[in-house]
Amino acid sequence: MAFSRQANKGGRAAARDEMSDARARVEDAAESEGGGGAPQFEEGFTGKVMIGTLFVCLFMLPGAIYLGLVAGQSLGAAAQWVTIVLFSEVARRSFMPLKRQEIYCLFYMAGALTVTGFTVLPGVSGGPFGGLIGMQFLMQSPAMHAVAEKLPHWIAPHLGSTAYTNRSLLDKDWYLPLLWSPVPILIFTQILDRMKWMGLGYLLFRVTSDIERLPFPMASVAASGATALAEASTKEESWRWRVFSAGTVIGLIFGFFYLAIPIFTGVVFSKPIQLLPIPFFDFTNNVERILPTSLVGYNPDLGALLIGFVLPYSVVKGSVIGSVLSQIVANPILHHYGMFPNWVSGSPAIQTKISVDVDFWMSFGIGTQIAVALIGIGSVLFMVIRSRGQAETAQRGSLAKVPKGRGDFPWYAALGVWLLATLGYVVMNHQLIPAFPIWIIAFFGLVWTPIYSYVSARMLALTGQSIDFPFVNQLVVLGTHYTQPDIWFAPLPLNNYGAQAQKFREIELTGTKFSSILKLEMFMLPLVLIFSLVYWGFLWYTNDIPSVQFPYAQKFWPQYAVTQAIWTQINSVGGAKWALHVIKPDLIGIGGASGLALYGLTKLLGQPVSFFYGFIAGMSNYPHNTIPTFVGAWLGKKVFARSFGQERWQLYAPVLLAGFSCGTGLIGMCAIALALISKTVSYLPF
Repeated sequence: MAFSRQANKGGRAAARDEMSDARARVEDAAESEGGGGAPQFEEGFTGKVMIGTLFVCLFMLPGAIYLGLVAGQSLGAAAQWVTIVLFSEVARRSFMPLKRQEIYCLFYMAGALTVTGFTVLPGVSGGPFGGLIGMQFLMQSPAMHAVAEKLPHWIAPHLGSTAYTNRSLLDKDWYLPLLWSPVPILIFTQILDRMKWMGLGYLLFRVTSDIERLPFPMASVAASGATALAEASTKEESWRWRVFSAGTVIGLIFGFFYLAIPIFTGVVFSKPIQLLPIPFFDFTNNVERILPTSLVGYNPDLGALLIGFVLPYSVVKGSVIGSVLSQIVANPILHHYGMFPNWVSGSPAIQTKISVDVDFWMSFGIGTQIAVALIGIGSVLFMVIRSRGQAETAQRGSLAKVPKGRGDFPWYAALGVWLLATLGYVVMNHQLIPAFPIWIIAFFGLVWTPIYSYVSARMLALTGQSIDFPFVNQLVVLGTHYTQPDIWFAPLPLNNYGAQAQKFREIELTGTKFSSILKLEMFMLPLVLIFSLVYWGFLWYTNDIPSVQFPYAQKFWPQYAVTQAIWTQINSVGGAKWALHVIKPDLIGIGGASGLALYGLTKLLGQPVSFFYGFIAGMSNYPHNTIPTFVGAWLGKKVFARSFGQERWQLYAPVLLAGFSCGTGLIGMCAIALALISKTVSYLPF
């Protein structure tokens, strides 16, 4: 017993020390250019950012739309880095250098405006009105013919509408009746979504960052990139800019071989040339005779290796051990005992992963995530109770005290905004689908979403990786025996806002006032609605979507329409009920008990608690991805940290990764531009 108590004390001490070290490393990386000390928060929403927002809406938004329809990709990081590099250079030559707060706001805005925004059909980027274009295709798709007439008008106009014959988003059928029709619902949800993520995301940040003091290892990447570009724009180039530039050059070279050659050759030739396979080397079939159902492979993406430089070593070690033990070692054993009846011999890694997840790991993983949630909630309660009366909470460590000048909102105001928006969603859904149990809608918004978001935020804060609970909506709907197809298109309040907690941590590390992001969101909302309507409306008016002008949409949208048609009819009388057998309560219980037992064993052996979270995250991940990340972590710890010194390397690593992301984004953007020009020219009649 004495040994057990001592081991537990040692484990807690080790966990606290590692968490403190990881957080200190991230904060040092963000503050080093100012000579240390507390961060100085400044306004980031300025006239320059307003101009940048207009630039993205005018030029990046149509590019994102076109790229999604042609190639099925989002501009993503490319749009972010191109925007801030361009504006930094213009500002420097205009003798109006950008502050890092302004640069981060540009980075944030470019990512928010060009992100993929429709969840049913792939490749729909560039604002919310892309969702209506996707819905018009589904309504007219042959696969949806059996249920299209049963769908209510608030999803999309019915077949035969002038909205389809005229191909117009301005047709009255999109707006009337005024309240519960597609466009008003779209605008209403855009407003409520921002209220929800700002409110709940801020509360999650306060809990995980201010109270629990978790490190958020990946938050420093965007912060470091913004700081490096700010230094360059003022001509006060330091080690940070030199490291960022080195990472950019590495990203340009690697991106040329990994991205540019396949993108451009895919346009010029019938089959793209891939010097390095995308997404990974797959050896699953090669080892099948010895290790059936084992997932064996390697991801050649250099970015996966560089991420290992940034993540805490114990997290990466736990992730690779969990991944290898689960997906390589355990899978053949489980297969021997008949746990994978849906696996087909000869399947590659992706199909094998789907089958083993459906048969076993999905249910087992839900149990482990429930264990993570219980552990996290218990840890928060313990921290809150322990922090009462301690002097160290005077500055941070409680909801009541915040750093001076950070631009915080009152926590109760954030809670009220989130509650108001969630209740708005509940009322709206009850009006749209009155026969569906309102208590389930309320449970999704008021119970499941905050718990799910907290678990995800804690995983991001500790490991840099999020989590996913698949098929929750589908399984709940099937369990209620609700038979109408409209439920599959209702905007249910089933969300994961864990990533927003990390977003607030990024904002904090760049010294940007939180109020700047609130102003930026308010400024962006009407612009993205207007420009999204204009560009999507113009493209649809000039060409059918999909059509030969948009080859990716023409090829893949019909396949996804078939999948959507299956889900839309799965709960109807006589529909397929296979999904009810995917979730196995006994495996969920075993997974939960295993997660709690593993946590206890980790504490007993005195291992850092971050090893446990890394192990849990790695269990559902491809070894293809965890192995290169571990290689990077090992090189960083054993080679580069010894060469440059531990403290200096900890500062270098996130800046190098940010530069690498910038380089790959730039070369990818150039290749995409050439591909778009080539495709445009190929369709000209002369």
